[in-house]
Amino acid sequence: MSDSDLVKLYSGRILELAADIPHHGRLPAPDGTARKRSPLCGSTVTVDLTLEGDRIASYGQDVKACALGQAAASLTARAMIGRTRDEVARARAELEAMLKRGGPVPAAPFDGLEVLLPARDYANRHASILLSLDATLAAMDAALTARAAG
Repeated sequence: MSDSDLVKLYSGRILELAADIPHHGRLPAPDGTARKRSPLCGSTVTVDLTLEGDRIASYGQDVKACALGQAAASLTARAMIGRTRDEVARARAELEAMLKRGGPVPAAPFDGLEVLLPARDYANRHASILLSLDATLAAMDAALTARAAG
């Protein structure tokens, strides 16, 4: 990766987002929790959430990732409250398609992920970018499973 590629990839906006992650921190009594790790780079994201009906009511995350993973976590966290599992799964599928297959930017309210378009060319960064959505889906699954076992 050349210096100019790094400058393009780690734009000012990405660094701003990485430094300002909303809903940072763990929840005291989550309905569901999940930790996901990217084996390639070692980035981890732990998500706690509570549900009201089938929607996320509260959301917390502990993010230990590269700037791209942090920026993705920052952007996704801004949209999480009120989302259903299907909405989060759709955002994850759209983000993966954008990164890996040249697909369009994810639909609102996840359209801010457009800032990660330069990462398309860096497959080794994709797993870290997807971590926050992967952890959110796993935490929702844990919450729904616990509710069903109830």
